Amino acid sequence: MNVVPIDILLVEDSPSDVLLTREALRDARIANDLSVARDGEEAMDYLRQEGAHADKPRPDIVILDLNLPRKDGREVLREIKSDESLRRIPVVVLTTSSSDSDIGDCYDSHANCFLTKPIDFEEFIDVVRSMEHFWISVVRLPPS
Repeated sequence: MNVVPIDILLVEDSPSDVLLTREALRDARIANDLSVARDGEEAMDYLRQEGAHADKPRPDIVILDLNLPRKDGREVLREIKSDESLRRIPVVVLTTSSSDSDIGDCYDSHANCFLTKPIDFEEFIDVVRSMEHFWISVVRLPPS
């Protein structure tokens, strides 16, 4: 049986958080292909399959940081959820913020989940693995 990996777009500008997320997903129970966009502009180019990302697959899920250069994650979330061709892609916000206003704003903009990044390495790995388990192993994602 040939298993098709799930395509994940991680929108994150912190190299250490990219590395930690990659590490946590490496041992995932479900095969996955992780792509990284380092800012909000690149994320939207990737999602719209424009420019250097024209040949990239549409991701099955987006993991989105809020604090990004060029276009912040709040803008990216609003653009994804207002675009008819992208709005079904689940967006998991994974950010350092734990402010009630950020949480409320993200859910008002139709985020599918809001997670606060733990500072502790092991806790960060646990959060990413829990997210992976739920969003990749438990939930049925919409068809591409």
